[in-house]
Amino acid sequence: MVAFDSLQTEIKDLEKIEELAGKSSFQKIEDKLMHSVLQNDKKTIEKGKLINDAINQGLNSFTPDLLFQQLVNNFSVARHIYGGSLIKLISGYNPDYVKKNINIPEFQKELKERIEKNIEELKEEKLIGNDTSINEKGIELASLVTYFEELDKLKPMGILGGKIHKKDSIYGGKEDVKNFKRSDRYRDIAIKKSVKLAIRRNHKKLDEKDLKVFERKSKGRCCIVYALDASGSMKGKKISACKKAGIALAYKAIEEKDKVGLIVFGTEVKEVVEPTTDFAFLLKSITKIKASRQTDLVCMLRKAIELFPSGNITKHLILISDALPTIGKEPEKETLQEASVARNNGITISFIGINLDEKGKKLAKKIVEIGKGRLYVIRDVENIDKVVLEDYCSIV
Repeated sequence: MVAFDSLQTEIKDLEKIEELAGKSSFQKIEDKLMHSVLQNDKKTIEKGKLINDAINQGLNSFTPDLLFQQLVNNFSVARHIYGGSLIKLISGYNPDYVKKNINIPEFQKELKERIEKNIEELKEEKLIGNDTSINEKGIELASLVTYFEELDKLKPMGILGGKIHKKDSIYGGKEDVKNFKRSDRYRDIAIKKSVKLAIRRNHKKLDEKDLKVFERKSKGRCCIVYALDASGSMKGKKISACKKAGIALAYKAIEEKDKVGLIVFGTEVKEVVEPTTDFAFLLKSITKIKASRQTDLVCMLRKAIELFPSGNITKHLILISDALPTIGKEPEKETLQEASVARNNGITISFIGINLDEKGKKLAKKIVEIGKGRLYVIRDVENIDKVVLEDYCSIV
């Protein structure tokens, strides 16, 4: 028989539990980012939002004279180019107030001074270069502000709270129990079940024959690629919401020890990040995304197939678009053919369609049928982060 004391003496060296170590490592990244945003400094946060809005509207730089002239010459066109949020941040006025007073000379003078002052402050803080182009420091601030905005939104809802992954460790998840063998790990001993068995056998001490251990069944790893359509129609609120959804996905998946890759596409693949656990790098890559021109799903699918690693792992592509493919002789047919190639490579595909028309829905449905994934057709882009996380949870 083995007494509890003698059993304890055999367990001399305890390993660190991998799950805790992983969380600690991820926490270091989060803490580092947290300290970078000057303790909720309102002016700093507004500058980050301003840069982020400019990127989402497809701008590379701030030109005060041009911006002012466009507001004065044709406010409606300027609002379409820059967006209401950016106009408010750069001028300090609500867009409707600007529209109402834009023809008043005194207001024009004050408006110009405010725009020039705000852009000068961005230069002084080295968030834009002397040529007013957005630099790396500006992108970093914009990414941090977006990151905290998204976490502030989702954490109170519990969406990013608990663990949803079945992969408790590299040894797999706890399944049924079996009899203890010398080769089993002590950490896998099912204490309650072992003690109950000893009691049923009227043993005063826990015998080695009473010991039960959890059987672990390997769940494998997951590799997610987030493919975002950055064609011209996605400019503004759509691309902003999709970028935040990508940040939420990266946060959750990497915390779960899964890898996340990124593809940004339009007329061509514009940005590629191979599947990684480097959250900070993904965060900056997502923040940089700008919308422009048409949609080429075929090109994106080919690149996605290249990005996924080989091996027995879960490979899942989350595709977000608001339009049909517009490039190629037979873009729809070619898209479905490439989706079949992806599926033959073990890749599942989910499609999140934003305001798709009936023809678009029909194509999207065929893509997910081939890709054995899910179709989500949404109108409210503000909730796209919840949809992306729901899809991620469905495959792990």
